[in-house]
Amino acid sequence: MNRTRASTTSASLTPLQIWTRTRGVLLIVGLILIGGIVLATVRSADHHGRLDPRSADPHGSRAVAELLKAQGVTVQVFTTLDEVTATTGADSTLLVTTPDLLTLHQQSALHRAMTASPGRTVLLGAGSTSLATLAPGVTDAAGTAVKAREPQCSLPEAVRAGSVDIGGERYATEIDSADACYLSDGRPTLLKLPASGGGDTVLLGSADILYNERLDKQGNASLALQLLGSRTHLVWYLPSLSDTSLTESDPEGESPSAADSFLSLVPSGWLWGTLQLALAAVLAAIWRARRLGPLVTERLPVAIRASEATEGRARLYRKANARDRAAAVLRSATRSRIAPLLGVTAQDAHSPETLLPALSARLPESAAAPRELLFGPAPADDAALIRLADHLDALEREVRTS
Repeated sequence: MNRTRASTTSASLTPLQIWTRTRGVLLIVGLILIGGIVLATVRSADHHGRLDPRSADPHGSRAVAELLKAQGVTVQVFTTLDEVTATTGADSTLLVTTPDLLTLHQQSALHRAMTASPGRTVLLGAGSTSLATLAPGVTDAAGTAVKAREPQCSLPEAVRAGSVDIGGERYATEIDSADACYLSDGRPTLLKLPASGGGDTVLLGSADILYNERLDKQGNASLALQLLGSRTHLVWYLPSLSDTSLTESDPEGESPSAADSFLSLVPSGWLWGTLQLALAAVLAAIWRARRLGPLVTERLPVAIRASEATEGRARLYRKANARDRAAAVLRSATRSRIAPLLGVTAQDAHSPETLLPALSARLPESAAAPRELLFGPAPADDAALIRLADHLDALEREVRTS
């Protein structure tokens, strides 16, 4: 009988209750994951083969590569730094598509190769993370929108090309021999720097003139062919995470981690979005906590049966695993009920020195030790708690019938 009642008053959640309580959270998490997958799919579809000379997608660069080949320029595509530095020479142009993704060690090795070679190096969208190493003496300013701009300089390639679609990074330098073209608020988006080895370095603020979808606009094709076709050999460098040089130590002795390489690929908007979501979660937690406020005593709107209140309290004890509190309540209630039967006052009902002698005088010598029942330690498990309740009931019945 007692075992059956213990099982029916268990506070353990059923699978249905767990599902009811968590389905809202699971739905929100599912929507976030689905939204992230959809956005990633859309973005990957829009940028598939970005600046890849083998890709015919809108953001690919197969068109300009084919035109260069038709003019007798050899185009080679590499994804590792070792291949690039081994191939670059006096008759070659090195195109680096994403210089900001290179580690400090890679940038240093690439700059050494650029300095030793009398060829040309073209850096697309180089920002603050790569300019200090790859183009010393050049700083960048806030980016600008890509649109048709006039050369506004005497650089022959720019003068012949005329208006082109360019923007992105803007540059500033104190080098007098530099050619600054396609200005935006006084800052060039194309900068040509002479190199000590006889070559030069060209900084392009954006790569739009190389996209398949923009090559036939303005003078984009003319400028792209002149910048990349000035030598007979073009080395097209697409930095890759599979490059073994990523794990090599930089000049300061620090080795870049895979986490740093991955985080560098995450757009800043996603990082800011994650920070905003975390802040919103903290504010929501504070708001929910303040809603509870202090405890207020109020009259119940309806009468609750004693059995229901007892069962509810028992469920709370079981949920909190508070066997010691439950045992103390059972013993205290038993002592309060049997004290008047033994002639003990209410204030002495919980004093073992007063209650136990009166109880021993009423019970036979064969009865269980009352001290252990009424003032003993807390039960070790649920089964011991049930046995304690049974023995207390039996003790009270024996007192009443004696």
